[in-house]
Amino acid sequence: MHHIISIREVSREEIDDILDRASAIDSGNFDSEALKGKILANLFFEPSTRTQMSFASAMMRLGGSVISLGSVEASSVAKGETLADTIRVVSGYADAIVLRHPLEGAARFASESATIPVINAGDGAGQHPSQTLLDLFTIRQSMSLEKINIGFLGDLRYGRTAHSLAAALSRYDARIHTITPKGLELPPGLTEDLIEYGTDIVVHEHLEDVVEDLDVLYVTRIQRERFPDPADYASIASSYRVTPDVIRGVSDRFLLMHPLPRVDEIDPRVDALPCARYFEQSRNGVPVRMAMLQKVFL
Repeated sequence: MHHIISIREVSREEIDDILDRASAIDSGNFDSEALKGKILANLFFEPSTRTQMSFASAMMRLGGSVISLGSVEASSVAKGETLADTIRVVSGYADAIVLRHPLEGAARFASESATIPVINAGDGAGQHPSQTLLDLFTIRQSMSLEKINIGFLGDLRYGRTAHSLAAALSRYDARIHTITPKGLELPPGLTEDLIEYGTDIVVHEHLEDVVEDLDVLYVTRIQRERFPDPADYASIASSYRVTPDVIRGVSDRFLLMHPLPRVDEIDPRVDALPCARYFEQSRNGVPVRMAMLQKVFL
C-alpha cells in the first residue's frame, strides 16, 4: 500500500520519476484504460475546485471511476461520524482515497485507519504534495530545478503549498527568498528543517529588493479561513500586490506562479505577460495527478 502524505517522504528519485511520467502523459503517451475497474474516492472536507476536479479528471482519463463525499453537511460527518470511521467505511467502497481536510495531520491519521492508499490533497497548514509536484513540473517545463532562486511572497505561516514546495526544492539546492507580512513568516520548525538540509534562506522586507534576481516568484494569498481572529486578517489583507510595474526588469526566464485561487494579490493585467504561469500550473494538475495515480495503483 503506497500512501502519499508528505513531500518530505518522497525521495528526489521518486519526484523525478513522477515528473518524467507526467511529461510522457502530457505528450499523449499513456494507456487510457490503465485504471479500468478501479475506483477513487474524493473526500474533501473543505472547499476545492482545482484539486478535486483535476484528480477526478486524471482518474477518468486513465479509465477509472470516481465517487465523492459530496457536501460535508449532507454526509454522515454532520451526524458526528469520526474521520477514522469515515475512512474505514470508504475503504470498503474504493481502491484509493484522496483526502483534503482543514486539520493539519488529518491525512496521516487517515492513512493509519485506511486499508487502501491515501493521497493527501491538503491538510490545514501542513502539506500539499500533489500541488508541489505540479509546481515542480511547471518550473521544469522552463528550466532545470537545480539551484534556482525562488521567492515566496505572501502567507508562509499557513501556506501549505509553500511549505511543501520549499521542502521539495531543498533537494535541488534552491536558494529561498521570503517576502511576507509581519506575523506570516515560515514556521520556525520548517525553517530549521530547511537550514539543516543546507538550504540558503534569505529574508526580505520588500519584493522590489529582490525580484530582479529571481528565477521564480511564488505568490500565495492571505488565507482568511486560517485566521482565528478576523481582526488579525483584516489588519494585513491586501498588504501586497504584484503589478506589471513591480516585475518590470525581471530576467527573460522569470516565472510568476500562484497555486490559486487568487484574491487581489496579482493584478489581472499581469495575466497577459509571458511570465504568468498560474493557469498553466492549474492545467498541469491533470498530467501530474495521472502520474501520481499510476504510481499508487500500478
